[in-house]
Amino acid sequence: MVRPVFRVAAGRPRPGVPDRREAAGWENPGQIKGEQTRMKLIAGNSNRPLAEAISACMATPLTKANIRRFADLEVFVEILENVRGEDCFVIQSTCYPANDHVMELLVIMDALRRASARRITAVVPYYGYARQDRKAGPRTPISAKLVANLITVAGADRVLTLDLHAGQIQGFFDIPLDNLMAGPVFEKDIRETTTVSGGELVIVSPDVGGVVRARGLAKRMGADLAIIDKRRERAGESEVMHIIGNVQDRVCVLIDDIVDSGGTLCNAARALKEAGAVSVSAYTTHGVLSGGAVALIGASPIDMLVTTDSIPATQAMRVARNVRQLTIAPLMAEAIMRISEERSVSSLFV
Repeated sequence: MVRPVFRVAAGRPRPGVPDRREAAGWENPGQIKGEQTRMKLIAGNSNRPLAEAISACMATPLTKANIRRFADLEVFVEILENVRGEDCFVIQSTCYPANDHVMELLVIMDALRRASARRITAVVPYYGYARQDRKAGPRTPISAKLVANLITVAGADRVLTLDLHAGQIQGFFDIPLDNLMAGPVFEKDIRETTTVSGGELVIVSPDVGGVVRARGLAKRMGADLAIIDKRRERAGESEVMHIIGNVQDRVCVLIDDIVDSGGTLCNAARALKEAGAVSVSAYTTHGVLSGGAVALIGASPIDMLVTTDSIPATQAMRVARNVRQLTIAPLMAEAIMRISEERSVSSLFV
């Protein structure tokens, strides 16, 4: 006679038998290992205010870490909390000083990888070196690809960024990359601060390269589109040639991804005013604003320059009469939550 064999399901305690996991102090002994999503937010030094804002939106504290420099300015990183098996998000814009912040990002990810983090996502609101996305001349590098290689080799499993300067940079990575758009943030602010109807509003691209970005926002807002045709005589300088589209007696909003020296936007604003525009404002995702850019914009016909906090504001930006920032913390926080929970992110940038 064959005796019946009774099997106990794996992971379930036997009746009347104490659960060893409960005795060991597990918070949820009935939870199968791996079912509970665990997340860590690690902030670099490039944009601490944005990281703290993202943390507040998610009600998740920033992971304690010691990130400092040795006497010779080498980067040293020590993660002060256990990250084994955790889903880690490293928040670090590669803004000025770009080289230091890129290296800091790489060292943080290496520390997490060696600490057995389950997954590492590089959250890079501003992707430095993005403007070096092709060979602009003989014997020149494609630095955007080099930085992509460095991020991948350092241990990133995926990348989350905002408004890449060129869409093809996504192809520089052999890991998943989510490129969020600041358009929805701009649209909300334009609707709240502009009282004109869609027929009086014109979304303007300051150059041919930004037409797709401007067209997308114009379509969402039901506004017309105009394009500035410019010719760059030499590096760092631009000359406006003519305007494609009607801006006479219209409210114009310039849309761009990066403002650095400010020359392109200022020249575009002057051309629009000369063509009869009632007012000119500008929305740019990344406010690099190097050198005397803030002063240049302050003396220009631009009524208001609006940027996001993907790059921290300088003192000159804080006191400028016609420069202000919008926060992208809720957008980035929502994307991080969706990635951690394995939900779709596409609806955030469609």
